[in-house]
Amino acid sequence: MSETRKNGLTYSDAGVDIDAGNLLVEKIKPAVKSTRRPGADSEIGGFGGLFDLKAAGFSDPVLVAANDGVGTKLKIAIEAGKHDTVGIDLVAMCVNDLVVQGAEPLFFLDYFATGSLDPEQGADIVEGIAEGCRQAGCALIGGETAEMPGMYAKGDYDLAGFAVGAAERGQLLPDEDLAEGDVIFALASSGVHSNGFSLVRRVAELNGIGWQAAAPFAPGKTFGEALLEPTKIYVKPLLAAIREPGSVKALAHITGGGFPENIPRVLPKHLSAAIDLETLIIPPVFSWLARAGGVAPAEMLRTFNCGVGMIGVCAEDKLDDVLAVLRREGETAYKLGQIVPREGDMEGTVYRGMINL
Repeated sequence: MSETRKNGLTYSDAGVDIDAGNLLVEKIKPAVKSTRRPGADSEIGGFGGLFDLKAAGFSDPVLVAANDGVGTKLKIAIEAGKHDTVGIDLVAMCVNDLVVQGAEPLFFLDYFATGSLDPEQGADIVEGIAEGCRQAGCALIGGETAEMPGMYAKGDYDLAGFAVGAAERGQLLPDEDLAEGDVIFALASSGVHSNGFSLVRRVAELNGIGWQAAAPFAPGKTFGEALLEPTKIYVKPLLAAIREPGSVKALAHITGGGFPENIPRVLPKHLSAAIDLETLIIPPVFSWLARAGGVAPAEMLRTFNCGVGMIGVCAEDKLDDVLAVLRREGETAYKLGQIVPREGDMEGTVYRGMINL
C-alpha cells in the first residue's frame, strides 16, 4: 500500500514561523533605537551593523572584542517565566570584560536561539538586552534570531552576546608598572551575577525550594526573582575612575573561577594578590548557599563572586581618589587587599583571615 503524503509543505509545517520572526523584529525596533550613540545610528534589518569610529571620537583606537553567554541562569528564567532581565546579564558579561582592559564598549550584537519562537518572550529578552546596552553606553546594532525545532525542548532558549569596544593606543589595561605595595579595591556585586548557577540549581533541588517560593535570603521576593537579579554593569563608573584620577592600574572581572582564577589574569607572574577576606561584604544569598549546600569556603571563593563583581588595583596614594569617584558614581567600593611578591610555589591569589559566611 503506497504512503499518502501531504503536498505543498511549508516552512511553518516544519516548525519555523517566518511571520513570528518578522513580528519580533517589529516589536524590538523601539528598544534597539533607544541604544543609539555617536557612531551608530542605522536601523536594524540589514545584513550587518555599522559603526563609525571617527564619529565616536577616537583618533588612534585599538579595538577590543568579547563574547559570552548567560549560562544555566537561563534555566531559572525559563522555569520561573521571567525573561526581562537575562538580557542585562548577557550584555554585562561581555561589556564588563571590555572595560577591565580600559576599553569603552561601542556596540553589541546578540544571538537568540529557540525551538519555537514566541514573539512576546523574544521581545522581553531583547528589551533586557537594550537596557543592558543603555547602562553600558553601547549601541545594539544587530543580532540573529534562530528558530530551530528539534534542537531545543519546548520553551527552552539560549543566548550569546558579542561586544566590541575601543581604547586609544597606549591606554589599555593592565599597566606595566604594577608593583609590590599597590592596593586592591573591590566593587560590590548585585548578587550571584551569571556564574555558578549549576551549583545554585543543585542547592535549590536538594532543599526542595521552587522558584515561586519565598526567597529565604531576600524578604518580599520569590526565590526565582531574587536569583534572577541581573549582573551589575560597571562600565560607566569604571571609565570615570580610569579617566579622572588616571590611576587605575588593573581591573579584573570576577566571573567563573572566582578570585583564584580571575585576579591572576591581570598580574605579572612575579606578583600575587593578597585578599583580606574579613573585609568582604557578603550578600545574604552567598551565606544561604554556603549553609544550605554545605559548600566549603574555598569552593565558594572559586565558584562565586562572594559579593565582589569587580576588583581593581591602584597605587596606595591614589586609593582615596579612586574610591571617591566610584562612590560618587553610586558604587559600593572599598579596599580589599594588597599586591605582594610571588615567591616559590605561591598562588596568584592568597588569602588573609577567614571569610565570614
